Amino acid sequence: MVKGQRSVAELVDKHKLRNQDVRDLLIDYISRRSVEVDYSTLQALVSNLVRLFWKVIEDFNPDQADLRLSPEAVAHWKESLLVCPNGKPRLHLDGPFMVVRAFYLDLHTWAVAEPERWAQWVAPCPIRDEDLRWFHVRRRRLQERMANRTRERQPLLPIRSRHVTDQWQRQRTLLEAARAVALGEHFIVDDVEWQRVSAKMDAQRLDPTTAPIRAVNRSTGKLVQLTNAENQAFWQWAIVETLRLAGLRAEELTELTHLSVRNYQRPSGEVVALLVITPSKSDRERVIPMSAELFHVIAQIIRRHISAHGTVRVCIRYDLHEKVWSEPLPYLFQNVHGGGLRAMSTTTMWRMIRRAAEGLVATDPRFAEVKFAAHDFRRLFATELVNNGLPIHIGAALLGHLNIQTTRGYVAVFDDDVARHYQQFLDRRRAQRPESEYRKPTETEWSEFNEHFDKRRVELGSCGRPYGTPCQHEHACIRCPMLSINPKMLPRLDELEEDLLARHERAIAEDWRGEIDGLDLTLTFLRSKREQGRRFQRIGPVSLGMPVLPHPRDAG
Repeated sequence: MVKGQRSVAELVDKHKLRNQDVRDLLIDYISRRSVEVDYSTLQALVSNLVRLFWKVIEDFNPDQADLRLSPEAVAHWKESLLVCPNGKPRLHLDGPFMVVRAFYLDLHTWAVAEPERWAQWVAPCPIRDEDLRWFHVRRRRLQERMANRTRERQPLLPIRSRHVTDQWQRQRTLLEAARAVALGEHFIVDDVEWQRVSAKMDAQRLDPTTAPIRAVNRSTGKLVQLTNAENQAFWQWAIVETLRLAGLRAEELTELTHLSVRNYQRPSGEVVALLVITPSKSDRERVIPMSAELFHVIAQIIRRHISAHGTVRVCIRYDLHEKVWSEPLPYLFQNVHGGGLRAMSTTTMWRMIRRAAEGLVATDPRFAEVKFAAHDFRRLFATELVNNGLPIHIGAALLGHLNIQTTRGYVAVFDDDVARHYQQFLDRRRAQRPESEYRKPTETEWSEFNEHFDKRRVELGSCGRPYGTPCQHEHACIRCPMLSINPKMLPRLDELEEDLLARHERAIAEDWRGEIDGLDLTLTFLRSKREQGRRFQRIGPVSLGMPVLPHPRDAG
């Protein structure tokens, strides 16, 4: 049973606020904002403003009568946001902060136009500028976590795809072998003996041909409902492969219909299969050219409906976000729910994605800890597109992003991609420069080049001056910033310091003020160089982890 959409008053009253005046204010404010947002956004607004803000303030101070909060109440509210009810740290503080800030600033603005209604509620905003100072830092941290999540799941995606494909093929082979024999007969699949059986309820059916096919594994004695097992395996395969190959949002997958499949004939006569995605999050329709793999998956879904019912039957769909029923349409992803046909919900889809990995845990323990969400397939799809050379603005169009920066946040860059793109950048840069700059050096030029590195070796370490440049400090190495101290020469620096200190004392005694200033400067540089050498000595050698370029054969 579904309740449908609730009014703003019902959503607010669910949290049982004490102060009726503030309750009425929140209902009026949210009702005014509801005109410009969808229902799921409205629910989030109520949650952030009522549950996570004002309910916490009332619990802290039951006598709070207006929006002018004390510093103690503000501090308590901000501290409560740091931890979720399940005890885990809250990762998204910006949502409640921005909603509360907009609430206070909207009241300031509306009070100018309608003072009789809103002016009495105007109060200082509890969200200060310093609370939002780290907004961009938190946003980068979020993108880093998403990129790490994508990198973690990228090598597991082919394994998961292969598993759901093999599982469906195995169940389909079993079902076809069982369908080819009569009740009670034995059949063998993959060296395992099975026996087809029936249940008592099958004999009571008006049409025995519609009875589900069952079989018993003769080795284990386990009874398997082959029709149901094959059906579950098929839809798991169809969901995982469609998400992997199309990069759809979860809701967009459930909204696919038979009408979404279109053909486009190019001037050359070539026919391109297209998948039309109905407006979803961005309220903007988009068209995806289907690859051969994706077209195969969609064709298998349509073929399955036609073989079972002669057509893709129309059914209704319940939108879990908007809490409304759709018009009857020929949805591609549909199942029997409550005795009737209904389009699959996102909950059913998530459950199938989770079940699709259960069989992999025994052979690959990584799947016990790494969970796949529907949006993970979308991020992996975007990453594969962009890292394989597709321009990011085209990737944004395929994903339905209105802003390219959103697509950038989806893309995770891998080490081999960095090395490959950098090498391509160098190749393009070299191609634009005169060929004479890349001629083979003469023996004299090569000798001078090697001699340069020999001359960079000095008593205290090595000189880092660029090739073809002379020493600009007249070999006063202690004062030169290009000198890199060899930790082995630290005792030599101590000897030089003793000599400089002795000269410093003589200069003071003789009142050589210019000499004193020069010696003080040299001592400062010497001590800085010694500290640098000691740091190198503590750190030791560091591996740079030089990237290895992929072989041209593996570039694809």
